[in-house]
Amino acid sequence: MADKAAIFLLVTILILVTIILVFAMKYFAAARQAGLQAATEESYRALTERAVRSQETSAELLAALKGSLGQIELRLAQVEKVLKEVE
Repeated sequence: MADKAAIFLLVTILILVTIILVFAMKYFAAARQAGLQAATEESYRALTERAVRSQETSAELLAALKGSLGQIELRLAQVEKVLKEVE
C-alpha cells in the first residue's frame, strides 16, 4: 500500500511540475516576444527619424538649387540682353 501511495505522490508531483514548466515556458516566450517587439519598434522609430532627416536635408538642398537656378536664369537674361544690344 505504501508503494502505491509513493507512486501516486510521485505522479502527482510530476504532473504539477510539468504544468508549472509549461506555464513558465509560455511566460518566457511571451516576455521574449515583447522584448523583440520593443526592439523592432525602436529600430522602426530610428529608421523613421533618419528618413525625416533625409527629407529635410533634401528639401534644403532643393531650395538651395532653386536659388542657384534663379541666379543663373537672371545672369542668362542679362547675357541675352547684352547680346541683343550688340547685334
